[in-house]
Amino acid sequence: MGGNPAVEGVAGKRILELTETGEARSGRRSDEVVIGISPAFGAFFSTTIVGLPHAEVLRELLAGIEEQGVRARVVRFRHSADVAVIAHTSAKLSGSGIGIGILSRGTTVIHQKDLVRLSNLELFPQAPLMDLETFRKVGRNAARYAKGESPEPVPSRNDHMARPRWQAKAALLHIKETEFVRAHAEPVELGVEIRMAHAG
Repeated sequence: MGGNPAVEGVAGKRILELTETGEARSGRRSDEVVIGISPAFGAFFSTTIVGLPHAEVLRELLAGIEEQGVRARVVRFRHSADVAVIAHTSAKLSGSGIGIGILSRGTTVIHQKDLVRLSNLELFPQAPLMDLETFRKVGRNAARYAKGESPEPVPSRNDHMARPRWQAKAALLHIKETEFVRAHAEPVELGVEIRMAHAG
């Protein structure tokens, strides 16, 4: 069998270390984007539904934001595994009012604090179609929204067979993710270190 096209071209193996640094607070900088991750992202789970390493996913999101001259903060949300809730709460914590929410399986949303929760700036519901290039573009667009720009939405791939093909696995991953939800837990700020693994 051939390799998964979604993970081909990933150079080396990176290790993601997330360290809790305290309760997440509302940001005061207008030049920041908050990336909100779900309860099990980079913890129980280490890859998306198609095997993209969370280390690579987060690296691309951060790179997309930072290449626009915008600061990024990473926050873990433990009170919900709903991507709309995570993204909207991220936006409300962000000094710019812009946040990204991402689930362990890869479902992603760019949100703005002034929008209602079920609205958003950009939605990427088909996690199996998300590749690293797309995650970088998501970070880039979020940063541009934070700067007050109106970027063209990231082109979304569409595959009508993706949903039936991945639906059962997505459901299982969601059930597992919800086991890590703690209803009244406060969001926590994370220190992020992404480094190359040393060869045996």
